[in-house]
Amino acid sequence: MKFAPSVQTAVKMNIEEIRQYCLCKKGATEGLPFGPNTLVFKVMNKMFALVPLEATPASVNLKCDPELALELRAQYPAVQPGYHMNKQHWNTVSVDGSFGDAQLREWIDNSYSLIVASLKKADQEKLKTL
Repeated sequence: MKFAPSVQTAVKMNIEEIRQYCLCKKGATEGLPFGPNTLVFKVMNKMFALVPLEATPASVNLKCDPELALELRAQYPAVQPGYHMNKQHWNTVSVDGSFGDAQLREWIDNSYSLIVASLKKADQEKLKTL
């Protein structure tokens, strides 16, 4: 899946907007399993986004296909290898205004979809009934 650069004027989503968007995903839950400074979003108990609460500017760790992760890092300076994550499969995205909110939502959607696709069939079926 390729992502085209956003033509929308860059606007910076804040942590609450990122939180609300993640929670609108089917079966999404939030928690603080790593302590009070990192908000974690999961679907069927598997992480799809991590938001450090004290980062300035805001940032979010998102799952990504390894090839696409490299492409995004080359195209967007705000996209870096996942901080404290498997750098092949995760990106840390600095929400610095250098790309549009629609682009960030697309990356969140992609992370969520990758996690859902990796779920056991039983969990995928359970998710469908939520």
